[in-house]
Amino acid sequence: MSSNEKVWLVTGAGRGLGADIVRAALAAGHKVVATGRDPGKLDAALGAHEKLLTLKLDITNVDEAKDATEAAVARFGRVDVLVNNAGNFYAGFFEELTPDQIRQQIETLLFGPMNVTRAVLPVMRKQRAGLVLTISSTAGLVGGAFCTGYAAGKFGVEGWMESLAPEIEPFGIQTMLVEPGFFRTELLSAGSTTFAKPSIEDYADRTAGTIAFLSDLDGKQPGDPAKLANALVQLAGLDKPPSRFVAGNDAMEPIAAKANALLAQIDAHRALSASLATQPQET
Repeated sequence: MSSNEKVWLVTGAGRGLGADIVRAALAAGHKVVATGRDPGKLDAALGAHEKLLTLKLDITNVDEAKDATEAAVARFGRVDVLVNNAGNFYAGFFEELTPDQIRQQIETLLFGPMNVTRAVLPVMRKQRAGLVLTISSTAGLVGGAFCTGYAAGKFGVEGWMESLAPEIEPFGIQTMLVEPGFFRTELLSAGSTTFAKPSIEDYADRTAGTIAFLSDLDGKQPGDPAKLANALVQLAGLDKPPSRFVAGNDAMEPIAAKANALLAQIDAHRALSASLATQPQET
């Protein structure tokens, strides 16, 4: 394997952004382990390539995460870049999302990437090198109506990865969070989005309007996933990839506004906050 050639393991690679990342990595000369719940869809979407291995992986299944990692190492000898991409979207107002739907959302968005990362980290530690690249969302930094379950999962991803970074940095392992805006990734398609069943009259008009808006937006999002995939391959090739990459104008603007709002909120009550400190009582 040449010094510039890396082994990528990509989850949710059967369609959308995951498939584009696989294609971009292969085009750049890398070896790729493409995973998904349905191997048939992987093969249909990606075809055959001498540097490609397709594997079944449901990220919520701990054993499948371990098996996929072992198969990747058996085939290519190592894993250099893990892309936690697989996800789904339970859309709806909090009161109309069921407890089971919220648990399933967080199971996929947070515990799923944790399962795969936990399986891959021993390989990267042994190598003393690697990159854990996790696809978050604008909703991982800026919450919004109709996204309570999704944002809860993505906010969790942000905190987990931010805290994991200093734990694994001494082993030469880096992390990168990606916060895309609206990209044509099939997240809003029927196969990836589940709308909460309308059940509360007070929300009825907004529910109908939001579902209509999101359904109409599917396939018309401004972001080009192939361009994002190429950008991620480029960033992953840097000696020091950014810890965060905010992708798209529609992501940069609200995230910058959130950052400015946080600073303003600190300044608004800075004196009161500072006054809360006291000297500990001597015993």
